[in-house]
Amino acid sequence: MPRLCEFTSRFKKNHHFKLLIMEFKIPFGVKHHLEIAVEEKNLARTFGSGMVDVFATPAMIALLERTAMLSVVEYLPKGYTTVGTEVNIKHLKATPLGMQVKADSYLKSINGFRLIFELHAWDEKGMIGIGTHTRVIVEEKSFMEKLR
Repeated sequence: MPRLCEFTSRFKKNHHFKLLIMEFKIPFGVKHHLEIAVEEKNLARTFGSGMVDVFATPAMIALLERTAMLSVVEYLPKGYTTVGTEVNIKHLKATPLGMQVKADSYLKSINGFRLIFELHAWDEKGMIGIGTHTRVIVEEKSFMEKLR
């Protein structure tokens, strides 16, 4: 994937940059919320990220990323999506099998095609995760073509 500055300059060169920026009407501060129950598939032992039966850190990160991604999908023009480029998450405490986990995302910054989210995860006893996540808006077809 090209770095953001290369991605941005490619559109500037093609004179599509201003048009595309105007198409992205993502409201600053948009929020999203998801909830799941910790299941076998979400455990550290199942993920291979640990040897105990607690909510896996990679599962928590995936839930938080999904929350951020879903918060903006309705605002993107057809053919566009977001891809995660950076995750900075602290997993604060363990959550056992069967407990509910809630995830919240808040869009705290928009810089061209780059979206920065504040993320929080909670279980029934309190906060279990906190951090930030960066996503970049891409045109899906051209993004995938570059991978071939």
